[in-house]
Amino acid sequence: MRLEGLSRLKQSPKKSDPAPSRLSYRMQRWMLTPGIRLGMRIGVPFCLVFALGSGFLASEKRRDALNAFVADVRASIQERPEFMVKLMAIDGAGTNLAEDIREVVPLDFPVSSFDLDVEQIRQVIIGLDPVKSATVRIRPGGVLQVDVVERQPAVTWRTRGGLEMLDETGAHVDDLARRAERPDLPLIVGEGADKHVAEALRLIRAARPLGERMRGLVRIGERRWDVVLDRGQRILLPTERPVQALERVLAVNEVQELLERGVADIDMRLGARPTIKMTEAAATEWWRVRSTSGNGQ
Repeated sequence: MRLEGLSRLKQSPKKSDPAPSRLSYRMQRWMLTPGIRLGMRIGVPFCLVFALGSGFLASEKRRDALNAFVADVRASIQERPEFMVKLMAIDGAGTNLAEDIREVVPLDFPVSSFDLDVEQIRQVIIGLDPVKSATVRIRPGGVLQVDVVERQPAVTWRTRGGLEMLDETGAHVDDLARRAERPDLPLIVGEGADKHVAEALRLIRAARPLGERMRGLVRIGERRWDVVLDRGQRILLPTERPVQALERVLAVNEVQELLERGVADIDMRLGARPTIKMTEAAATEWWRVRSTSGNGQ
C-alpha cells in the first residue's frame, strides 16, 4: 500500500508557481509609472494621428482639396445673410464730413462682417481733422454704425497759407476761403498761435467789455500776445499773466475812458511801469496846447 501511494505521488503533476517572474514583475511596475501611462494614453494616439495626417498631407493634390473644402465651408458661413453688412449709417457728422468719411472708407456693400476691421475703420475716421472722436460698430440688421463727435471751431487762425479754423485745443478743423464766411469766430494771427488757443480764448473772454472794437489777437515772437483794436490801437501784453494785465487796462478804461482818447499803444509788458504811446495827432495837439500854455504864462 505504501509503495502504491508513493508511486501515485510521484506520478501526480507538479503545481505551477502563481507568482510572476522577475522580468514580468518589472514590466508591470514599469507600465504603471505615471510617465509611461500618460505616454500610452496620449502620446501613442497623438503619434498615430500625426503619422496618418502627415501621410495624408504629403500629397499636394490632397492638400489643395482640403484647402478648397475649408475655404468653401468658411465662405458658406461668412456669407450667410445674418452676417452680411448692407449699408453704413453716420450720425453726428455734417454733410461735408459724412461725405469725407464715405470717401476714406470705400466699402463695397454688401460685405461680410468677418471681412470688416472695425478698429481700423475707426482709426481712419478719427484721422480726419474735423473728427474729435468716433465709435464704429455693427448693428443688428446689417448696418455699419458710425457715431462721430465733430470738433467745434473756436477761433480763426490767419497764416501765410490762408485761413484755418481751430478748436479750443488748437487742432485743425477746416480751411476758410474768406474771413466773411465765419465772422462770428475771433481772429488770431502769428506763428505759434495755434499752440496757445486756450490762452487766447481766455483773453477774448476777458476783452468782452470792448465789444466790436476788438479786431483780434496777434502772437508776437511766439512768446506773448497783442490785443488789436480798431483805430489802430494795440494793448501789448506781457508773457506772464496776460489776462490779469488786460483786466487792469479794462478797469482803467472803464473809469477814465483811456481807449477813447488819442492813445496808440498801451504797453503792459512791464507790470510795474505801464507805458502809453499817443497817436501822432494827439501828440501834436498836446505839444501845441503845452506851447500855448507856456506862451500865455
